[in-house]
Amino acid sequence: MVRALQRAGLAAAVAALLLGAEGSAASPALRGTLREGSLHSKALRGSLGFEVYLPPGYASSTARYPVVYFLHGLPASRTAFRSMWTFAKALEEVGRPAIFVAPQGARDGDDDPEYLDWGTGRNWETAIGAELPRYIDSHYRTIAGRRGRALVGLSAGGYGAVLLALHHLGSYSVMESWSGYFHPTNRDGDAALDLGSRAANRRASAHTFVPSLRRTFRRRPTFLAFYVGRDDARFRPENERLDRELSEARVPHVFKLYRGGHEQRLWNRYAAAWLGLAVAHLSPAR
Repeated sequence: MVRALQRAGLAAAVAALLLGAEGSAASPALRGTLREGSLHSKALRGSLGFEVYLPPGYASSTARYPVVYFLHGLPASRTAFRSMWTFAKALEEVGRPAIFVAPQGARDGDDDPEYLDWGTGRNWETAIGAELPRYIDSHYRTIAGRRGRALVGLSAGGYGAVLLALHHLGSYSVMESWSGYFHPTNRDGDAALDLGSRAANRRASAHTFVPSLRRTFRRRPTFLAFYVGRDDARFRPENERLDRELSEARVPHVFKLYRGGHEQRLWNRYAAAWLGLAVAHLSPAR
């Protein structure tokens, strides 16, 4: 979850953006190009907004690029995706050109859907995990296919990134969680959500997949990484639990504790390093 104070700080950063007449945005901090767009989503029965960052040289080349899909925290407003451009800046520091896409993950009045499919008009997993990459592949020069796609997210977005990637391993080869968790929670992140059946609850938990992942990752090479602050009292225990489960099942993964809590300062400090690992495991621009 991203707390109200953190969201306010991000909003202040977003105010520095200069919005163009055709939905593009330019920031003096970015060398590449930032654009805002939307697609009509059947899964949501409405529009799905997003920002897309194109690396320097995109317009003058014919190259195809890997794509990092970045999911924001929850609860959030329908425009929270606009605050993710700071991580596109971190991606520029990596030196490996990639497209960066930050989609809308909530609506006003429905601010904590947990990146799950809930039914008609609220199928967020389908909208983000399937419809969005199809749209991006058809409108931008991407490396289409799992070797060209990463799912990354912070807090609730970290949960969404890991779960959507596990559900769609044919489409994504990299998943990263930044200060996330691995089963659906309430708005405060301190209690599990009951999705109505044992089967639904199991499918919505990353822990369910652990026993099969060694075999699955051998068949479909996948990079799984998750990071959390040492002082993150809510989510550190579950991160450590997943690390133990994966280690016992001999599933390749990266897990690390960092100094700090559940805070923007931690994410900003390590964003370039974490995004660098993600992009290093994707097919390079060509």
